[in-house]
Amino acid sequence: MKLVFDGVTAGYTETPAVRDVDVTIASGSFVALVGPNGSGKSTLLKTVYRALRPSAGRVVLADDDLWRLPHRDVARTVGVLGQDSPGGHDFTVRESVALGRYPHHGTFARLTASDDEIVHECLDRCGCLELAGRPLSTLSGGERQRVLLARALAQQPRLLILDEPTNHLDPAHQISALELATSLGVTVLAALHSLDLAAQYADTVLVLRSGRVHRVGAPREVFKPGLLREVFTVDGSLVDDPITGAPRVLLRPLVVEGCFMGPNTGRGGRYSGVPAPRGPGGGPV
Repeated sequence: MKLVFDGVTAGYTETPAVRDVDVTIASGSFVALVGPNGSGKSTLLKTVYRALRPSAGRVVLADDDLWRLPHRDVARTVGVLGQDSPGGHDFTVRESVALGRYPHHGTFARLTASDDEIVHECLDRCGCLELAGRPLSTLSGGERQRVLLARALAQQPRLLILDEPTNHLDPAHQISALELATSLGVTVLAALHSLDLAAQYADTVLVLRSGRVHRVGAPREVFKPGLLREVFTVDGSLVDDPITGAPRVLLRPLVVEGCFMGPNTGRGGRYSGVPAPRGPGGGPV
């Protein structure tokens, strides 16, 4: 399902968090939304799952203004794993995942045998079957994250919105979550802090900086050393994975004139004053 941001501006104060976003996301693509903290990633995602109405512009789903569609139609079409997920701590894991089926039936409907099969499959695919009878309140952060992903999948969405889907997950589950997302055959828009995971799994990378679109393109086109320095204040290299051939991003502290430069050094060219480590010959490591 195609998603279009048509001049979208949104925020919580008179100063917008995102401004004039014009981007088209092709049906079936996996788009990684990246940017420094405070660049507007979560704000932009919230305009899609209708947690924050744009103050200007439109979010277009297929050919429809998303904010003019009936709420249930959006819930049937858009699955969400957000950072600020609702409570439901008294629910069991199975009950929580089953909530993903109600947009297809109504709040007070009885779920069918087919719904039960879908819930079981989603629990299995997210590695949550052994947790099915446990209350959400007893789960670790990573386990809860997997359950919430299973609930989003139970909606059988055509567009999947993921806001930091690898948050709290160990490396194995980070990989399995993104492998699963890429296998669904649906449009995926995922905010990721890991540039390495974005490079490996995304078809397209959308870089936000200070609430505006800074760059859009394939990972190999976007993750160049100049952009990594300018936007993320790090040095880095793009390399090929020796096993899969997928692009990988290797990051290092940014060193300027022999000193580390980080995101808190200000914009006036001031450096941290912390000397970079030097090797036996006196050169930078």
